[in-house]
Amino acid sequence: MPSNHLAAVEHLSVADPRLAKLIERIGPCGLKRRRQHSIFYSLMRSIIYQQLAGKAAAAILGRVDALFGDTQATPELILEATDERLRLAGLSRNKIVAIRDLASKTLDGTVPTARAMARMSDGEIIERCIEVRGIGQWTAEMLLIFRLGRPDVLPVDDYGVRKGYQLTFKTPDLPTRQQLLKRGERWRPYRSVASWYLWRACD
Repeated sequence: MPSNHLAAVEHLSVADPRLAKLIERIGPCGLKRRRQHSIFYSLMRSIIYQQLAGKAAAAILGRVDALFGDTQATPELILEATDERLRLAGLSRNKIVAIRDLASKTLDGTVPTARAMARMSDGEIIERCIEVRGIGQWTAEMLLIFRLGRPDVLPVDDYGVRKGYQLTFKTPDLPTRQQLLKRGERWRPYRSVASWYLWRACD
């Protein structure tokens, strides 16, 4: 994914006049990769954030981080931590089970390393990640966009993307998956940047 997104913005503005108006209103694309996070940590973060308000999830993640001092959580540290310690950090039983499954599947290679993912297609990465309990298509797509910087991901089930589409294209209802996919064909190969702008339309 280009750091300044100029090619993506130019392409999207020409390909879709409606999206061009949104881009003009929002300004430069601020989509950035979270390079500092491991694949494991990125997926763990997504699991923690599922079905929680942002502030609440951030607080829990902060307490999980604090369990390990200055060291970023690793699969080994998560598996060594007791359920009691993880519950005290604010994790539910289901999320503890999911994060432990993620740790185990990271160590056994089910979840590939970042280096291995660099040689894999988006579809292959999604297929491997959704083998983990608590990780579905959406979570894998967030990994593709925000950690791996894949340029052409369109998370059609994401509420923010769907709501942003409704606001931008002034439709009476949220778009269906098929409506988003059809319009999204105009946005290839920069659907990740288009998604970022649709998220910003909701701000």
